[in-house]
Amino acid sequence: MTDVAQQNTGTTAVREGYELDRDALTAWMEAHVDAFAGPLQVAQFKGGQSNPTYRLSTPSRDYVLRRKPPGKLLKGAHAVEREAAVMTGLGKADFPVPHIYGLCEDDAVLGTAFFVMEMVEGRIFWDATFPDVGRDERPAYFDAMNGVLADLHKVDYAAVGLGDYGLPGNYFERQIARWSKQYLADEKAGRDANMDRLVEWLPANIPPGDETAIVHGDLRCDNMIFHPSEPRVLAVLDWELSTLGHPLADFAYNAMMYRMPPDIVAGLKGANLAALNIPSEAEYVAAYCKRVGRERIPNWDFYIAFNFFRLAAIFHGIKGRVIRGTAASAQAQERAKDFPRLAALAAEAMEACRTA
Repeated sequence: MTDVAQQNTGTTAVREGYELDRDALTAWMEAHVDAFAGPLQVAQFKGGQSNPTYRLSTPSRDYVLRRKPPGKLLKGAHAVEREAAVMTGLGKADFPVPHIYGLCEDDAVLGTAFFVMEMVEGRIFWDATFPDVGRDERPAYFDAMNGVLADLHKVDYAAVGLGDYGLPGNYFERQIARWSKQYLADEKAGRDANMDRLVEWLPANIPPGDETAIVHGDLRCDNMIFHPSEPRVLAVLDWELSTLGHPLADFAYNAMMYRMPPDIVAGLKGANLAALNIPSEAEYVAAYCKRVGRERIPNWDFYIAFNFFRLAAIFHGIKGRVIRGTAASAQAQERAKDFPRLAALAAEAMEACRTA
C-alpha cells in the first residue's frame, strides 16, 4: 500500500476536537433515519478531512456522517448542504452516489451542520496505474471511470432539482478570473513567469461554444468506490467542489492524469501505458466523445492547460499559507514545492494548444 493510501484508508479513533455527542446523534438518527436501531459506535475516517467524515456502526447497518468542521469557517466553504443536495438529485437519476438518509442544518445537535449517508463497501484506488488489478482487467476499469463521467454530464440537472445549483454559462470566464485574482493577490507566495503568461493567455483563448452540466470538480480514481471484484463504479464521493459548469472542464480534469506526475496527485506521467495495458490519452478522450455524442474535442489542450492552471493556483495559495505560517503540515509544504511544476505543465499544454 502506498503512503497516500495508508494515510487515507480506514478509520481511526475520533480525533481531539472532532468528537460527536453520541446521545444527541442517536436521538437525531432515531427521528430521521428509517429503521435505525442503536447502539451506535463512532470512528473517524482518515481521509476526507476538509469536511470531517465518520463511520457510524450499529449491530445491523453502518452509515457515514459528514459534517462541517468545528470553528470559524470562511463564507461558502465546507458546504455539506450542497454535497447532500447534489447527491440527492443525482440519486434520482440513478447515478452512482451513496443514498442520503438525512441532512441536519441545526447546529444545536452536533455543533455544525451534517448529513448521514449510506456506507458503500468496495475498493478505492489511490494509484492511477491500478496496480492491484490484473493487466487484462485494466482497460475495463478505465472504461468504467470514463463512463461515469459521461453519465454525470448527461444528467438533466433541472429535471433532478438542481437547476439552481450554480450559475449556468460563462464557466471558464468566471473560473479563470477567480483563480487569476487569487494568484495575483497573494504577494507573499510570489509570482511565476508561467502563471503570468497563463493569466493573459487563458481568457483570450476560451474555445467557442458554451455548455452547462453538473460537474464534480475533483473526479479522480480515488474519489470513486469500485465494486469489490468487478470493474464497476458503485459510488462517486467528495462532491464539495461540485457545481454547474462546463462538462469539458470536468472531463479534462480527470484526463489530466495522463500528464500528471504520480508524486503530485494520482497520475500516469512517465508510466509505460502499453506495458500496463492502459488506454492512451487519445483513446480515453475518444471513448468519452463516443459516449456523449461528440465527434472530437477541438482545442483539447486548452482544457488541460486550464485545469493545471487552476490546480497550480490552489497550490500557490497553499504556498502563501506556508510562508505566512498558517499551514505547517508536511503535505502543505510538499504542495508549496509542487506549485511551479504544475504551472510549467499548464504552460506546456498552452504551448501545445498554440502550435496545434
